[in-house]
Amino acid sequence: MGSIQRPPIEPLKSDFKVEFHSRQQLDILKQATLDILERVGVEFPSPKALAILEQAGARVDQATRIVKFPPELVLAAMAKAPRSFPFGARDASCDLDLSDGRTYCTTDGCGVEIVDLKTRQHRMSTKADLAQITRLTDYLPAISFWWPTVSAGDCGETAQLHELDAGFNNTVKHLQGMVQGEKLARYAVEMATVVAGNAEELRRKPVLSDLIGVISPLVQDKDGIEAALVFAEAGVPVVFVTMPTLGTTAPATKAGAFAQAAAENVSATVLLQLAFPGAPVGHSILQSYADPRTGNFVSYPLDSRCRFLATEVAHSWGVPNLAGFSSTDSEMPGTWQAAVEASQDMSLFGFEGAELATGIGLTNVYTRFSPEHIMLDYDIYTRGRYALLDIEFSEETLAVDVVKQVGPGGHFLGTAHTRKFMRDAVVRGITHEAGPDGHFRDPLEVARERAERIMKNYEPEPLDADKAAELTRILAAADAELRS
Repeated sequence: MGSIQRPPIEPLKSDFKVEFHSRQQLDILKQATLDILERVGVEFPSPKALAILEQAGARVDQATRIVKFPPELVLAAMAKAPRSFPFGARDASCDLDLSDGRTYCTTDGCGVEIVDLKTRQHRMSTKADLAQITRLTDYLPAISFWWPTVSAGDCGETAQLHELDAGFNNTVKHLQGMVQGEKLARYAVEMATVVAGNAEELRRKPVLSDLIGVISPLVQDKDGIEAALVFAEAGVPVVFVTMPTLGTTAPATKAGAFAQAAAENVSATVLLQLAFPGAPVGHSILQSYADPRTGNFVSYPLDSRCRFLATEVAHSWGVPNLAGFSSTDSEMPGTWQAAVEASQDMSLFGFEGAELATGIGLTNVYTRFSPEHIMLDYDIYTRGRYALLDIEFSEETLAVDVVKQVGPGGHFLGTAHTRKFMRDAVVRGITHEAGPDGHFRDPLEVARERAERIMKNYEPEPLDADKAAELTRILAAADAELRS
């Protein structure tokens, strides 16, 4: 092990509760989603999926591969989806309970560029880069579970499996992969089974979950949905994510985009519940925007209200939610744009109760990693985490006796009460580290130094050697079968 030890994870937990939308509003939105599923339908370009849905009573057009869902079929299937389920980890202290009211966060992903730690130049990311970043995120308390922050761009068709290998070998936390395709999913389940110990233990406390993308408008990806069926059969949780872009891949109104996006996620969940009742499934709606002048992708326009509605929509359907927050379109870290976009939604997601959240660590519209940016995001995260906490009202904290002891015109610095509480009264962030001249240092410089210090001095708990060797064997088999 290195010279520093990993601190406990620090999820968001709000001491205050806020309901943003009424039950009536959510019911109106749910009815719109049911109408879309019944009257418009969703394309499923997978013969396996079509067969399952048709047998269950959905109206399947084999020529167009569009499936229309009777409302009673949707509601009955969704009632079988569990409201919460565990996320297991190699270290039991990092197991996540999605029913405990906390929001567990991860990095953004899956970036394709990295700022080289030595040359400071931009280049394409590799598996070795992901391994190094994973060691950093294993240490950071803000990161409760793993995403492939950057892609293993040097690993070809089996990159998604090599990303899992980098994860399992360099973090004790839960892994959420981005594996698509039936064959890759079967290899991923085999890898997770090795790490968990056996298939029963994987089902009981899954060390792996998977993020499956849905195509807007109203299309299930063949590789994604067939991978989801493999994971559901093994008891591996699946989170369906859709990114409707207002005015291009979704209606130009926020309400319409949410209704369509919910239909996309719900249709996929219905399939899994019909095939494997009780399969653990989560939803994620990451609403985005198209610049009306250029058509360029925009994550955070001036009006990006109601991003937290995605959580309330998922909860209204009885499943946990993965929220998006803290991301930035800024090309570089440390800019005003990066700061304002990373911070604007931070506390809201603690208020509204998303079980999972993603968004820490990437710039340039989620494509580029730099060590200083992830540390700046961590600083913002920590500020948001404190903002959600109430203060204690007790005889000791109200300190009436101390005020009486000091009296008017006195000074509190010399009291025992101050010696006890002063260290926690002011916790300095990256922005308030003073240099030799007494002035605050450049936060970018401080962030870079802190990241490099962790990467130099911290070593995660290694995977058992026999399990690591077995993962290598599985990867070799996958490479031999699937690489062209």
